[in-house]
Amino acid sequence: MLANIPLMLKMTRAIVEASTVPVTVKTRLGWDEQNKVIVEVAEQLQDQGIDAITIHGRTRAQMYRGTADWTLIGAVKNNPRMNIPVIGNGDITHPVEAREAFERYGVDGIMIGRAAVGKPWLFRQVKSYLEHGELLPEPTISEKVDMAKLHFSKSLEIKSEPVGIYEMRRHFSNYFKGIPHFKETRLKLLTSLDVAEIYSLLEMIRERFGEHRPAIHGGFWDKE
Repeated sequence: MLANIPLMLKMTRAIVEASTVPVTVKTRLGWDEQNKVIVEVAEQLQDQGIDAITIHGRTRAQMYRGTADWTLIGAVKNNPRMNIPVIGNGDITHPVEAREAFERYGVDGIMIGRAAVGKPWLFRQVKSYLEHGELLPEPTISEKVDMAKLHFSKSLEIKSEPVGIYEMRRHFSNYFKGIPHFKETRLKLLTSLDVAEIYSLLEMIRERFGEHRPAIHGGFWDKE
């Protein structure tokens, strides 16, 4: 829609008028490097009656390449004409980065996407750091297994087989990233279509690595 702003605004107005619940928009800085129009477009979207806007700090042409540009997200937030919540998105992978987004750019909220794939505890870590200044440690492998099993059971419950298995693979890959000598086990975990075998593999991971805790910044292992 960033290639056709008038149509974007027309659609937004129609959705707002038809909706009985709050309407929010998530968009990017613009279509490409030459068309970073988000400051003006955010105002126009607000004028259509939306209740909040989330901005990903890349252009559509960038996809997920390069780094997110938060300066334009901050420009939207600091625009005196804006009076709806502005939520920033892009490259928030650590609690310190989350706090910096609030302090440097003044956003009302942050959205975390890819960094949480296979790392759902990131939200707990961010919340702890924002509220108490405490950097929580990474979960032990045993704790990660518990979360992975719960996550997997919910995926099967909601999506059924085999979709629930397929959609968990990218999560499984990240849950156990950094475990040494893990290639063979990872391959089995990411190719099996047997639910019982997957649960068995998760328990095997617990037995082999359960009390190890990856360091927050990766690269070495601690044992408690």
